[in-house]
Amino acid sequence: MAELAALEDPKARAVNERHGDDHGVNLGKLRALAKRLKTQQDLAERLWQTDDSAARLLALLICRPKAFGRDELDAMLRGARTPKVQDWLVNYVVRKSPHAEELRLAWTADPDPVVAAAGWALTTERVAKQPDGLDLDGLLDVVEAEMKDAPDRLQWAMNHCLAQIGIEHPERRARALDIGERLEVLKDYPTSPGCTSPFAPVWITEMVRRREGA
Repeated sequence: MAELAALEDPKARAVNERHGDDHGVNLGKLRALAKRLKTQQDLAERLWQTDDSAARLLALLICRPKAFGRDELDAMLRGARTPKVQDWLVNYVVRKSPHAEELRLAWTADPDPVVAAAGWALTTERVAKQPDGLDLDGLLDVVEAEMKDAPDRLQWAMNHCLAQIGIEHPERRARALDIGERLEVLKDYPTSPGCTSPFAPVWITEMVRRREGA
């Protein structure tokens, strides 16, 4: 904890706080610390219990994802207060867990929009890497009906899934583009030079162009 405190950077904290996070540790330095510590499940669990966001991010980098039970992961997500901790928990731990599919189904149907967003993030992963068994048309139906009025975190996750379906599945690309154009979700999102807009039609078109080498 003392070493983490020494990595605190007021400028990093100011940037992070604008995104809803509450830590000021440079993530590159945090990853370097994790690389030095290597995998330590016991330490990871103690760091998580501190309720400190920087400590929790470090915990997610040095833990063994398969060591957590299903209910434990569920409680961790619900207790994770900030976007970065939630995102890392899903991306670095839950995705590698044997409980990922069970949690995906449970979380997607959860009334808490932050929990539901985690379920959609896991669904997006399957759309890209393991689509067999997914009802892609059903997912598009839900996005079409609910994304426009969804809370921010959930809306972002649903939009990512929409874009991924359009990118990965050419037979559904026209419908994905049409949904994006009609709903106009994130159409005016500020995008830095050189970055791709998260507006689904732009995102889909650009990623397909890159893959096809056009």
